[in-house]
Amino acid sequence: IGVLAVCTAGLVVLFSAGGEDVGVFLRQATRVAIGLAVLVAAAQVPPRVLRALAPWVYAGGVMLLVAVALVGEISMGAQRWLDLGVVRFQPSEIMKIAVPLACAWFLQERPLPPSLGTLLVLAVAIMVPVLLIAEQPDLGTSLLVAAGGVLVVLLAGLQLRYILGLGAVVGAAIPVVWARLHDYQRQRVLTFLNPQEDPLGAGYHTIQSQIAIGSGGLFGKGYMNGSQAQLEFLPERSTDFIFAVIGEEWGLVGLAVL
Repeated sequence: IGVLAVCTAGLVVLFSAGGEDVGVFLRQATRVAIGLAVLVAAAQVPPRVLRALAPWVYAGGVMLLVAVALVGEISMGAQRWLDLGVVRFQPSEIMKIAVPLACAWFLQERPLPPSLGTLLVLAVAIMVPVLLIAEQPDLGTSLLVAAGGVLVVLLAGLQLRYILGLGAVVGAAIPVVWARLHDYQRQRVLTFLNPQEDPLGAGYHTIQSQIAIGSGGLFGKGYMNGSQAQLEFLPERSTDFIFAVIGEEWGLVGLAVL
């Protein structure tokens, strides 16, 4: 019921954010229906079958990532896609499911909390796809894949000393990672911290979204009455900045309820 409620709210907002375009609404509604059908089908698969498939899905996903690095299709400056003629897809999407599945498969017959040896094996298993995805470059997806694996390890009962040690390693690695980031990635971080530094360039999207949410006030301007969204001041209003559309039209109350 919760999933259906959020999907319905999303479709309602999308109709407004997409400029009352029925085609956009129907395409998204079709995707929602397919997604729900896949969800129901996947829920019927016994855990033992998922456990048996986990290492193979992971290995297959890593091989596809290697294929992307070697012969992947380049689009908008990034090499993320495999074109099989019939279908064009990003193997990195597979790893969002494969990595946590593989981590759970590896942990399921081992004593918990996991030992240092187990953690080292899991660290390698997580970092291999993460580094391959980061090199495409796709920093956002690589961080999501890393989070999926790390959450499984945390839920397995990771000891406090390992959590503190991991935090120290991450902290020490920040300068190294920063030095290896692409210019546009650094710009995203700096813009996130201070969008006013470049209000008409890199910070424009963030500033417009803040104006939209702020102008919505407590109860919003009303459905399909948001000036930032409807007059196209808000970029990518039907995708990345849909949250700002909700804030402008439904206000703080609408955001809180959603």
